[in-house]
Amino acid sequence: MTVPTHIGSCACGAIRIVVSGPLGALLYCHCAQCRQIAGAPFIAVVPVARAACTIDDPRSARREFRATPGKARCFCAGCGAPLFSYRDGADTLRLRAGLFETLPGVVHGGHIFVADAAPWDDIHDELPRYAGLEPGRSGQA
Repeated sequence: MTVPTHIGSCACGAIRIVVSGPLGALLYCHCAQCRQIAGAPFIAVVPVARAACTIDDPRSARREFRATPGKARCFCAGCGAPLFSYRDGADTLRLRAGLFETLPGVVHGGHIFVADAAPWDDIHDELPRYAGLEPGRSGQA
């Protein structure tokens, strides 16, 4: 059986991420921190097992921002592109979907943290909506 491989990168190409394995459901996070970091009404994230990711960063361009204890949001110092977030000790990375040209087979899981959405943010689809994180999960995107 062939393992799916997904390759993404930041805008300047300094950081490349290779995922060898399945992707979690695509989530649209509307929390205030994601909005501010993305400069958009939401950010699209794909949960992936940390063990399935290879992060190629030969110029050491990756930086971390910690606004929440125990959680890091990683970005490229060269172009500012958001890369992923993770919780300390967690086995999952939440990759920013915009890093990838294609995500074949990705499933759209829904909108999270809609209780924190900007008042001008209208959601125009029928995907599930969760006030916080989707049931059975903990933390922020």
